[in-house]
Amino acid sequence: MSDAQPWSRQALEEGGFRGFVPFAALRTADVPAAPGVYVVLRTAHGEPEFLAESAAGPRNGTAAAVSAEVLAKKWVPGPEVVYIGKATQRSGGKRGLQKRLDEYVVHGAGGAAKHWGGRYVWQLADRDDLLVAWNVTDEDPGVVESRMLGDFVDRYGVLPFANLRR
Repeated sequence: MSDAQPWSRQALEEGGFRGFVPFAALRTADVPAAPGVYVVLRTAHGEPEFLAESAAGPRNGTAAAVSAEVLAKKWVPGPEVVYIGKATQRSGGKRGLQKRLDEYVVHGAGGAAKHWGGRYVWQLADRDDLLVAWNVTDEDPGVVESRMLGDFVDRYGVLPFANLRR
């Protein structure tokens, strides 16, 4: 039995997650084009610093930033995972982890939002140090993501910091 802390890098590695690269390195990382699930981790210890402005681009004219008070209330102390997401394979194979994570990077760099979920990470002062990891799955990524979110909620009573809905 593993003694890894739940929702830590070690536990995720033991569960088959790969990558663990910063957002800045995603475009050159060997991210699979296959469907799967992914996580964003904050491995720094201590309370986060929240920025007033977001690096993320707007969506339909709505700014991505929320108040520091909203972010502080949403913060989950303990787990390294701050966001859980999924990447499906749409018809024609034009989706998957590679495409979905690229959308996340573009949004975080101020581009138009095609990845509105998880936007709270872009208001973390140490966002450049966050790590992204992924796990290819043959099972429907939506089902896997739902199960992961359910496990997180069972353990901590709330969704991960940057997950706004289940």
